[in-house]
Amino acid sequence: MKADSNFVRLNSQPHEASSEVQFYWEERPVTARQGDTIAAALLASGIIHTRDTAVSASSRGPFCMMGSCFECRVEVNGELNVQACMRVIEPGISVKRQRS
Repeated sequence: MKADSNFVRLNSQPHEASSEVQFYWEERPVTARQGDTIAAALLASGIIHTRDTAVSASSRGPFCMMGSCFECRVEVNGELNVQACMRVIEPGISVKRQRS
């Protein structure tokens, strides 16, 4: 799901296509920059809904971007409760929305 996001990538460093990596969000290919966290890569792609709450199933997504709030939890290669803001993207990983 793509949605409007206030996340804007700063162009302070030149970007080379060779520094791009591909990963999979909900089984769809997404391109990210090498060194991005999963959360940054998702936000840069316009994806802001990364999990649903257990009680009300309401949408949650990256918020603090420093590992404090746990709102960005996703499933990575079958591993649950991965903080997307703390894990650097790796080529070919499978990232899915966490359904609590």
